[in-house]
Amino acid sequence: MRHLGPNWYASVMGTAIVAAAGTALPLHAPGLRGAYEAVWALAALMLLTLLGARAVHWVRHPDQARRHLDDPTVAPFYGCLAMALLAVGGATLSVGSGVIGQGPAVAADAVLWTAGTVVGLVAAAGVPYLMVTRHRIEPGQASPVWLLPVVAPMVSAALGPALVPHLPAGQWRDAMTLGCYALFGMSLLTVLLILPLVFSRLVHHGPLPVALTPALFLVLGPLGQSVTAVNNLADATAEGPYASATAAFAVLYGVPVIGFAVLWLLISVAMTVRAFRQGMGFAMTWWAFTFPVGTCVTGAAALGRHTGLHAFTWLAAALYVLLVTAWAVAGARTLAGLVSGRLLAAPAPAPLVPAPATVRTT
Repeated sequence: MRHLGPNWYASVMGTAIVAAAGTALPLHAPGLRGAYEAVWALAALMLLTLLGARAVHWVRHPDQARRHLDDPTVAPFYGCLAMALLAVGGATLSVGSGVIGQGPAVAADAVLWTAGTVVGLVAAAGVPYLMVTRHRIEPGQASPVWLLPVVAPMVSAALGPALVPHLPAGQWRDAMTLGCYALFGMSLLTVLLILPLVFSRLVHHGPLPVALTPALFLVLGPLGQSVTAVNNLADATAEGPYASATAAFAVLYGVPVIGFAVLWLLISVAMTVRAFRQGMGFAMTWWAFTFPVGTCVTGAAALGRHTGLHAFTWLAAALYVLLVTAWAVAGARTLAGLVSGRLLAAPAPAPLVPAPATVRTT
């Protein structure tokens, strides 16, 4: 358990989004619903197992846990804990309700959404605080991983609207809806601060290290999730005083952003092909191929629903094929790494570099 880091929550996120994104597509083939429910059950089991394992990690290895918080490459992954809670909660309501019933699904989602939102807010404020006060970051070290803690509130904004119909009419629903818009803005504006740093790092310092190349896909997360959020919020306000404004905003914001997401996807795929040619092997960073792509599936599907344009639906379907393929490969390789023990082994020590030879001039 000593080397079980918070990055493992990415596997829960990537599994839950497979089930949730599938239900967002207008596909009704026999057996699909059962497949989504099986994947949701797997995600829920993974979350419970990982929460227990991480609790053991904190109890038995508090020194290592504190070291993770002090490490600028590991601390951002605490945003994955929040997003794992939120993703499983959202999938429980959209997929699991057919298994456990509507009432229990709503209750489970409410608990997980609340817990995930609280953890997400702590991560969104706490990790940048640590970056400023305790981490030592050199020029050129900007990473897409920095997006993980600040994207968590966007996930809350995207999944919160599903709970609005289950709240009492009036103040409760209005507070939830406008609160989700506040979470949307909180995340979006912070992402707009980080993205230029990431692109500047790529332009001025070259590609990411080969093993970290999949992290480029993390940029798709705030893009796809923000499109999903504004469209879901438009659904939640369809009969309120803001109905026409939110519906227009969902399309006018969503279409340009999903266009940029497609552009970034093409860049990321090209960089990943380059990394494979240079010998990139499997690592837990491969889970970056899953959840961010899944958010683009739900975003494109929502635009197809609101615009009536079939092109968005076909885009969502194509991205879903990519998502399922990436999830199957990452899941199989992760399972093999767990069985062999390689993924939980201690990191290899850095090789000793001999001091350069000097010449005595006396």
